[in-house]
Amino acid sequence: MNWFTGVVVFLIIWWVVLFAVLPWGVRRVEEPEEGHDPGAPEKPLLARKFLATTAISAALWGIAYVMIESDIFSFREMVQGW
Repeated sequence: MNWFTGVVVFLIIWWVVLFAVLPWGVRRVEEPEEGHDPGAPEKPLLARKFLATTAISAALWGIAYVMIESDIFSFREMVQGW
């Protein structure tokens, strides 16, 4: 895997993990002010969620990198078998 492919794979993993992490710890506002969305979270804690997303994505990217480089899971062999 070259560096560009590694960055693209990391970004794809990061976005997927972000959408999985966003609902963590969400609490709705009990009595929203006039004009505010009643479903909006009281404290979104986005910085904490971005850090968690980056840590989880780095671990998943590391696993993917090892699998790709060691040919544990090879797309080339799968395609040749068809």
